Amino acid sequence: MAARTRLPLLFPKNLPPFRHRQFVHTEVEVKEPQYPPIVPSRTAKSKSALLRQVQEHVQKICASPVDEKLSLITRIQRKKFMVYPQTFARNADRWYQHFTKTAYIPGLPEKFTQAPAKTTGMDESPPAAAQTTSVLEIDDDAFRDIRSLVTRVILQEHWHMNQRKTFLFRQQEMVVAPFLRNLVTELTHSLSRFNPLLRLCSLDINPQVNFYWRRGQRIIPKGHRKGRQEPIRFQIDDKPNSQIRITQQLPQFTPMEASYAAEVPEITLAPNLMPMFRRQYDNNIFTGAKLPDPACYGHTQFHLVPDQYQRDRMARRQQSDQVEVFLRANALASLFAWTGAQAMYQGFWTFEDVTRPFASQAVITDGHFFSFFCYQLNTVALSVETDTNNPRKNLLWGTESLRLYDKVQDGEVVGLNDDVIKLLVSFLMNQP
Repeated sequence: MAARTRLPLLFPKNLPPFRHRQFVHTEVEVKEPQYPPIVPSRTAKSKSALLRQVQEHVQKICASPVDEKLSLITRIQRKKFMVYPQTFARNADRWYQHFTKTAYIPGLPEKFTQAPAKTTGMDESPPAAAQTTSVLEIDDDAFRDIRSLVTRVILQEHWHMNQRKTFLFRQQEMVVAPFLRNLVTELTHSLSRFNPLLRLCSLDINPQVNFYWRRGQRIIPKGHRKGRQEPIRFQIDDKPNSQIRITQQLPQFTPMEASYAAEVPEITLAPNLMPMFRRQYDNNIFTGAKLPDPACYGHTQFHLVPDQYQRDRMARRQQSDQVEVFLRANALASLFAWTGAQAMYQGFWTFEDVTRPFASQAVITDGHFFSFFCYQLNTVALSVETDTNNPRKNLLWGTESLRLYDKVQDGEVVGLNDDVIKLLVSFLMNQP
């Protein structure tokens, strides 16, 4: 019987096993998949399906032209909070700052104020509200003509006011509104020779301005959609006394990066705790002119306070602290709506934020007191999806109320304030 023999291996025992060997000149071949990516169903009742619908809707809006884009943005008709520019709610300006992500800065931008002389040994500058001396770009003779023009307009208003008594709560509409329109028309015409931009401007009388946006979210408390989350929608319907639209955009008041450190009041309460109500009707975004109009940029708005806004009555009710609050809320809501609509007309919206600042100006008056405001729109990405890591903030500058004149006596205007006239001229002289 043959004996069993063990043959030695052909490989030496001191070599490492095959599993530790690395072949340098061979690379792993990456094969592209031959099937399309797996995406959630659009018709399924799931969160992933809803997310896909939203993403496709956003992509459709971004790829559409401006007119179709505005139609797609305002197509969904749901209840929204009405933001009233002229409201007597207490501390409404803080609420409006939160809704529009706007920081308020007292005083006017540097281009409208002269740099005050520094005192030796002191580096602190005076308050911004005290800097009311405007920088003029016209000579003394032209300013004297403007001053006489304002005097004539005031005397004309005073003559009509003494002719007949107006209806109850129609004093502003019957007397002060024509005065403001005449003043704006005369100043625009007189300053057009110094500002060529005013020659091509469009002056709107009693225009309609609308803006629709989303800010924050809420859980639906009742109904067939109970428990779902939806964005909180807002709508502003404004009607200024007059406004000036131009063909070129106003320059920025400050760099966009300067708004990163600004503070915006944080309101954690629901909007319905304020005198605001939800209504359902057409969502509107309108600057006062249609989209093909070449004068698509805003210059200055002029607002008239209602008859219910009386300073002596508010003082008797111990509400003197709300006098300037009313004006700030009016300027903030009106300028945000007007400037935001201008940005929408250029194709920007929540998911496509602005690439350049948009600037506008406003003057609010009751016939005797004038308040001046400047607004710079730095962002329209205010929804929950786009406002997560967005350091931009909108900015509002404003002055306290300045009296234009004291009274009219013996056919002459007594106490005419030149600083107010200079600010009016400076606002209208602003150009790129």
